[in-house]
Amino acid sequence: MNTHTEKLTKRHADIVRMVRERGTLAVSEIANTLGVSDETVRRDVRPLVHRGDVVKLHGAVTLPHQVGEAPFERRLREFAEAKRAIARRTAELVEDGDSLMLDTGTTTSIFAQELLKKRNLTIVTNSADIARTLATVNGNKVYMAGGELNGDNGAAFGPSAIAFASGFRVRHAIVSIAALDAAYGPMDSRLAEAEFARMVLSRGENRIMLSDSSKFGRTALIKVCDYDGIDRLVTEAAPPPALAAALASAGVSVDVAGY
Repeated sequence: MNTHTEKLTKRHADIVRMVRERGTLAVSEIANTLGVSDETVRRDVRPLVHRGDVVKLHGAVTLPHQVGEAPFERRLREFAEAKRAIARRTAELVEDGDSLMLDTGTTTSIFAQELLKKRNLTIVTNSADIARTLATVNGNKVYMAGGELNGDNGAAFGPSAIAFASGFRVRHAIVSIAALDAAYGPMDSRLAEAEFARMVLSRGENRIMLSDSSKFGRTALIKVCDYDGIDRLVTEAAPPPALAAALASAGVSVDVAGY
């Protein structure tokens, strides 16, 4: 009995340490790291929630002060392994010489890093981070939309950014989102971001949405589009049944990236 208690206590401490070091973590990520089941992690998290050490989100664990929309740099660290897997898989869809339009987001920023393995790309984006990553390297051409600058993510928004994007037609239109619900569809937290993402999707031959599984079953303020507004979802885990059915009904291809 004492041995079991010590193991539980150490696991509690490990969970808190991991969340403090790495930000919001999926239950599955914690379970994989600790070599236990998802159910074991959910059971261990309950007393930590009661003590106020962590907060339980949908399929994830975070620190109390991180609940809500976190600053961009912090969000880059959240679910980083899943986002990197999604980025790698999406980069496999891109060939040298392709044209792409990308909106701003932590997953699209990580995806841009994977595109450094490609050459002669044409990139259209409203993200200063993506533009800095890809401009002046590998023969790329980067076109950046102008508009009102967002201090959190360094991206341009507003009517001028949307009008700029509307003048292009690209092979791959790629966006990330804040929430993905079976009934309400892809959603975002800010009107300007949702409007720009909607424009991006309208300009692509292949309309691709990137979402880690922490977004599944969540809702946000603004609907981006219906499911028939995208062709492919790239994620790191299979969607739950209701969401999978909604995607299948709309003919959306679901691409599950391996770690």
